[in-house]
Amino acid sequence: MKHELKEKIENRKALISVVGVGYVGLPLAIELAKVGFHVTGVDTNKERVEKLNNGINYISDVNEIELNHLVKQGKLAAVENFSKIGTMDVIIICVPTSLTKNLVPDLQHVIGATKAIAKELRKGQLICIESTIYPGMTDEVVLPILESSGLKVENDFFLCHSPERIDPGNKIYTTENTNKIVGGIANDSLEVGVAFYSQLINHIVPVSSVKVAEFAKIYENTFRSVNIALANEFALLCDKMGISVWDVLDAAFTKPFGIMSFYPGPGVGGHCIPVDPHYLEWKAREYNYITKLIGIAGEINRHMPEFVSQIVLRTLNSLGVSPSKSKVLIVGITYKKDVNDFRESPIINLIELLLKEGVEISYYDPYVSQIIVSSKKLQSIPLEDEYVKSANIVLIATDHSSIDYQWLVETAERIIDTRNATRGLSGSDKKVTLI
Repeated sequence: MKHELKEKIENRKALISVVGVGYVGLPLAIELAKVGFHVTGVDTNKERVEKLNNGINYISDVNEIELNHLVKQGKLAAVENFSKIGTMDVIIICVPTSLTKNLVPDLQHVIGATKAIAKELRKGQLICIESTIYPGMTDEVVLPILESSGLKVENDFFLCHSPERIDPGNKIYTTENTNKIVGGIANDSLEVGVAFYSQLINHIVPVSSVKVAEFAKIYENTFRSVNIALANEFALLCDKMGISVWDVLDAAFTKPFGIMSFYPGPGVGGHCIPVDPHYLEWKAREYNYITKLIGIAGEINRHMPEFVSQIVLRTLNSLGVSPSKSKVLIVGITYKKDVNDFRESPIINLIELLLKEGVEISYYDPYVSQIIVSSKKLQSIPLEDEYVKSANIVLIATDHSSIDYQWLVETAERIIDTRNATRGLSGSDKKVTLI
């Protein structure tokens, strides 16, 4: 059975299903279709399914012409249910994972998808989990659900965890050239998993167990969270001491060894850094272990929107303008530059804080046409003279590449720059506050 499945995979005859065709699943589905596989996406989002089946892109990193071509070729399609799962040879789970308000893992989508797959599971299938999960979940939760079908792993089906490494907006590292970790539930699963991912990714990194694969993903994003928190804490302290944190970091990063560049900002966002470290923090309690550094880093990063809001209020006070009579134009609301993703964006929290103070908020973002914050609908306005000049403060929250920052410095009355986008520009020293 193992050899038969591997042969299907290597001949590109295996039928593939990607469960969840969002920011992770759609780029993966496209890469699989490009190398010759027939791919069926499964997603409960009706609008997303309709767009995919019409070759319409909804993810910033995806080439719509390429997507449309694959759909017309019949290589890629999507459905809203799991009815075709039994006909598939490889099933990849790419559904979102998040946190509750109490920072407890919310794994309902992974569990729901696994239960639906178990109902259709047949002999000879490979199940791969790409969604971020806590170390041990594949063994403790996913496997028992799948085996409730009456089939047994390694004898009847294969199970792997291969954590996604998508970096939205990255033009250098793509699905194809980013090293891919694969952990199998046992040896045969690992062998089949490596054979599968080798079809579309240049370098595969087999690891000793699914737990190692699960833990590696958490470590990657915890590393970033902790180091960003350190930069943010330096920003908080430098503000109190009247020192430019950017001058400090520029000086420190000239060292050619023993240091890596991380920068402060208005907080962290996206589907990884604000979420993944807390999966480990939560799981560690089962072993009576408190992960102190992870918790502190999360606290610092979550505090940054409040810090930025206090800078805004302080600046308004220096201008002699009360918050209730002020106008603040926020430039950029996505969690990182040049993407259309505002999941977990700290800018949303920042807007909420300023609205509570009575500040009139408008925003510009070329990637997001409208948002709803505190039951208030806001629409992106044009970044034009009249809107920029009418604002008491222009707050640069996301430094999209398409923005003319020199023009913004020349036009705005006052700027608060959380991304170092205006540093060194002509006139910035007189009207820009860098934080």
